[in-house]
Amino acid sequence: MSPLSAQRCVVTGAGRGIGAALAEALAEQGAQVVVNDLDAEAAAETAARIGAVAVPGDAASREGVAALIEAARAELGGIDVYCANAGVGTSGGADAPEAAWSTAWEVNVMAHVRAAELLLPEWLERGEGRFVATVSAAGLLTMLGSAPYSVSKHGALAFAEWLSATYRHRGVKVHALCPQGVRTKILEEAGAVGEALMGATALEPAEVARDVLRAIEQERFLILPHPEVAGYYAHRASDPDGWLGAMNHLQRKIVEGRA
Repeated sequence: MSPLSAQRCVVTGAGRGIGAALAEALAEQGAQVVVNDLDAEAAAETAARIGAVAVPGDAASREGVAALIEAARAELGGIDVYCANAGVGTSGGADAPEAAWSTAWEVNVMAHVRAAELLLPEWLERGEGRFVATVSAAGLLTMLGSAPYSVSKHGALAFAEWLSATYRHRGVKVHALCPQGVRTKILEEAGAVGEALMGATALEPAEVARDVLRAIEQERFLILPHPEVAGYYAHRASDPDGWLGAMNHLQRKIVEGRA
């Protein structure tokens, strides 16, 4: 029997993309699923397709997260698995508008923090709970052309690591999903730079969802649908100057239109 059978799951940003694929994969494993998305129509469509419950709304603000968790508990009787998948792919550099930085931080980081704050008391009391954070390879590496995205995804990874390091002995299991390119709206919005960097190896959302299920079965923290990211991450840690030089070389190629 799947470890997810009869588990009560919430997936944010599940109207489309990775979230929709993950919600579908969980439902196929016998889980009870609440589908959340800011787009109420998209949430309803996903929920109807997989036999889940739609709870649309904001999964980032303090009020929105509280409303989602309260509604999910009412629908399911509790929450065993929380997939903090909603994210925004804000582009720009140091000159990006303050609003862009704020949105990236709120959605990509604080949504996770606020959910954990509300989930942890119950999980710690009963000694079990599972938090799946959709981060990005940008959280391990970086994303050229997208400073707010890169910085906030580093924050999302740091928070997931902190959760695991702090609470794993008390039954809280944490996973950080760090894919490179995935055929989602975020990749589309990354434009020519995103396609140049990630297009050739971009995966379908369903492939990513299958990797998440395998990681849960194996109790792995770091989920790398693109295995080569492990090598890049090791290079970054062991030779930061060499790695930054290579990334800057790629940046110059992009600026010159040769990537």
